[in-house]
Amino acid sequence: MDFLANHIEALIFCSPNPVKEEDIRITLSEMLNTEVPQEDVAGAIARLQERYQSPSFSFSPVQLAGGYQFMTKPEYQASIGIYLRQQSKKQLSASAMETLSIIAYKQPVTKSEVEQIRGVSCDYAIQKLLEKELVEIKGKSDGIGRPLLYGTSRKFEEHFGINSLKDLPTPKDFSADENEIGEEK
Repeated sequence: MDFLANHIEALIFCSPNPVKEEDIRITLSEMLNTEVPQEDVAGAIARLQERYQSPSFSFSPVQLAGGYQFMTKPEYQASIGIYLRQQSKKQLSASAMETLSIIAYKQPVTKSEVEQIRGVSCDYAIQKLLEKELVEIKGKSDGIGRPLLYGTSRKFEEHFGINSLKDLPTPKDFSADENEIGEEK
């Protein structure tokens, strides 16, 4: 029995968000009333990941958004896909997805910049993305009126299964010159 790995497994399982190695180490150190080395935590996580490679498990601990979370294995995507399609009212609309992709690639970005790219009002889409916590307010622009700046959140990374914004796919025809807003002075 692997005492440390079992406790880490329980911590990852009970958390609705990815659990960082440092948070695991701090929690275990407090529980055991002694300092738990980071190498021991990393080793136990590696043993956990190896254990879950077995085909008898439909999920495994995956490094995601700077921490670890249990995720289902790719071979179960068909049944999960059907289930998720059945939950359609929770899905993002096409306009929300367009707005979210602009924010993800251009962040930090103002609402008016998003609207200029999309060519339509984005009030409703941005409000829905804020409610779903996929987007967050990153600050205020130095521009006239000091409009709010929007960017993606950690929940965005979790939702799309990426570790950081660097993991976003690179659009084929994406170049900074073609996507500048306004005219240079």
